[in-house]
Amino acid sequence: MERIMLAHGSGGRLSHELIRTLFQKHLGNPYLDQMNDATLLPGRGHIAVTTDSFVVSPLFFRGGNIGKLAVCGTVNDLAVSGAIPQFLTLALILEEGLPIDDLERIIKSVAETATEAGVVIVCGDTKVVERGSADKIFINTTGIGYITDRFVGPERIRPGDEILITGTIGDHGIAILSEREGLEFKTPVVSDCAPLNGLIDAFYLPGVKCMRDPTRGGVATTLNELAEQAGVSMLLDEKQLPLSPSVEGACEMLGLEPLYLANEGKVLVIVAPEVADEVLSNMQAHPRGRLATRIGRVQAGKPGLVLIETPLGGKRIVSMLEGEHLPRIC
Repeated sequence: MERIMLAHGSGGRLSHELIRTLFQKHLGNPYLDQMNDATLLPGRGHIAVTTDSFVVSPLFFRGGNIGKLAVCGTVNDLAVSGAIPQFLTLALILEEGLPIDDLERIIKSVAETATEAGVVIVCGDTKVVERGSADKIFINTTGIGYITDRFVGPERIRPGDEILITGTIGDHGIAILSEREGLEFKTPVVSDCAPLNGLIDAFYLPGVKCMRDPTRGGVATTLNELAEQAGVSMLLDEKQLPLSPSVEGACEMLGLEPLYLANEGKVLVIVAPEVADEVLSNMQAHPRGRLATRIGRVQAGKPGLVLIETPLGGKRIVSMLEGEHLPRIC
């Protein structure tokens, strides 16, 4: 009998197989089958809705906590789908014994981050379970936003488009790992957890084809998803991948591939070549995009294939994440 493994929650290949062979098999419909970060719903205007659950361990980390992460993750899924985030729900599962002071710190962070992102918490729910039945606190959020003129998605991607990212990769993954394992680096790694709708407002132009925030599974898994959905190939330039010295050093020491590390404050953007320079300049003018760079391009070729060109001029395949890179990252 097959059983659920941690790797089914990694955002990698097993996650995608579970979604395709079980959830879509029984629940598939034209809305769910859009398979984007948020679903476009019919009605007066264009409504986008997304939902997410957060189980990160530890609850508090450099750069944020589970409350900030819950708001950012949901706001960002709406924003990269072209929506203007407006409303959030907040549902909490609390374990008996959770310190009230910790809960207040988390809820205060939820309030502060929601204010920063310009969204309102409009309803919620709280359940308490017996000691040992959960791990302190789990959070579920649902986000609702409106799409006016930003229609983006993998179906718009074409060969020749350029791939941009708004800053360094892997910061969140290494920040969580260092807190969890008690690792000390010369310069501590701080999670990039942040709401991205303001940054997207700053750089968006009509030539932007598709946006994604590369969370679980990292940049590699996200680009594999997009290449498969768009029916294109992609080529990355390893020399152009932006890494902070601390993340680069941690990856070398621990044998980790930064392309698979989670991010919670970066946007991958596929953009038409004629506006790529302007979009990149707009990113770099914003405080959260000052390290934005061009990391690759879209090609005709085998659909779903992602390659990376090494500094020596060779090429290797970058596949989707296999197994569990780091559980409970968000």
